[in-house]
Amino acid sequence: MKFTIQSGDLENQAKVTLIIGVFEQGELSPAAKRIDKKSGGFLSKILKNGDFSGKCGEAFLLLSVPAYKAQVLLVGCGANTTLNIRDFRKINAASIKTVQNASATHLISFLPELHVEKLDLPAKIKQAVQVSAATLYQFDEYKSQKSPPLKLKQMTFAVSDKKDLKTAQTALNQAIAIADGVTLTKNLANTPSNICTPSYLADAAKKLAQRYRSITVKVLEEKDMQKLGMGAFLSVTKGSRQAAKLVALEYKGSSKKQAPVALVGKGITFDTGGISLKPSDAMIGMKYDMCGAATVLGTLQAVADLKLPIHVVGILAVAENMPGGSASKPEDIVKTMSGINVEILNTDAEGRLVLCDALTYTERYKPAAVIDIATLTGAVVVALGHHATGLVANNDALAQELLDAGNETYDRAWPLPLWDEYQEQIRSPFADIVNTGGKGAGTITAACFLSRFAKKFAWAHLDVAGTAAMMMGLERYATGRPVPLLTQYLINRSEKKTK
Repeated sequence: MKFTIQSGDLENQAKVTLIIGVFEQGELSPAAKRIDKKSGGFLSKILKNGDFSGKCGEAFLLLSVPAYKAQVLLVGCGANTTLNIRDFRKINAASIKTVQNASATHLISFLPELHVEKLDLPAKIKQAVQVSAATLYQFDEYKSQKSPPLKLKQMTFAVSDKKDLKTAQTALNQAIAIADGVTLTKNLANTPSNICTPSYLADAAKKLAQRYRSITVKVLEEKDMQKLGMGAFLSVTKGSRQAAKLVALEYKGSSKKQAPVALVGKGITFDTGGISLKPSDAMIGMKYDMCGAATVLGTLQAVADLKLPIHVVGILAVAENMPGGSASKPEDIVKTMSGINVEILNTDAEGRLVLCDALTYTERYKPAAVIDIATLTGAVVVALGHHATGLVANNDALAQELLDAGNETYDRAWPLPLWDEYQEQIRSPFADIVNTGGKGAGTITAACFLSRFAKKFAWAHLDVAGTAAMMMGLERYATGRPVPLLTQYLINRSEKKTK
């Protein structure tokens, strides 16, 4: 669907659906007041008769309104005339759900005129676009009976003051790029693992580089990783017939020489647990163990679409974790690219094994900051549920920038400590460290492991095991997080560079 911004008299158009906000107790938004006045109090009568209550998220489609050629969708905004961001998102989602199966082809939304706590007009437009795109998202690639094509072709956001058009358009462009990046990430993540293999992800990276002249790509094969001494990475793939890949992408949006931001994504295309085999029920959803890598690709696409004047490196650590005659075993000891020896106590703690060598490989780019993204631990779901991404960092400024970007996009993260006391849990009697610190503080000790390989740069770790995909019974779906957070972080960083 096409998203646009427009100012002026938008209410008198034909063959459109106007989306307006109505509060409880009959309070009308500015657009609703204008329509009510021109229609001779038509909306007030509906509210007075009790046909529509105005409760938050309630929607009521009026196919005909006196003096108007357009359909009008009333969307309930609740009792408070100042909304919070959660309710604003709910309202936008409800409006799309109501009209997507109706005859509407062009929507004109006046919802950005609503007062929302801590959100200015550009921020409201960003939220509206991303929520609308997420609500309309479909993935039926592997269904024999496809969903009917969407009738909706265009959504226009009304801007009351022409002076705001420029900033609103900038916000719209950013929102569209983020939404498209989220869609790419979702599509890759939702693809089944018999199709989305390590080679498939490497090919997806190549396609991205073919599409954008600003992106280059290099794919390292297992023989290349052997030469580099990536013993930890290669220990994960030993039981699989699918060859592992380390994919290095580089985006250069400026001719100026600048240290890059590196995004390192865990890309386990399926995780059986290896020899430390998962129970069968726990394997459902393990195709999503590559969401970190998919996030890197989605973010790079968004950055390239926006042509941000910034230097970004994307590293995908891609492998399949399978049991087999040659698979790694508990108590095996492997040597990492950095020279640190790791005792493998649990082959199901494989993400940190591919990431540690990927982090060491990233050193060659002399990055200004490194952020790894991984569906790393079940412990983060226990701690934070599905609402917040776990954040651990060795640099307070970097951590705060990521937290701010998450709050700005409603793709939120929450900080966890990286204290030396937790490092004690990954000591080994036979090697330098073990690859799991036990049940206690599992998210933190996993980050402690990775921190051993991130001492040469400012580093942050995003554990997205609870946020990258939802597992709710029969409902399983990728969310595309944290593409919004990371893209907004890079937008903010690039804006600082140009000031």
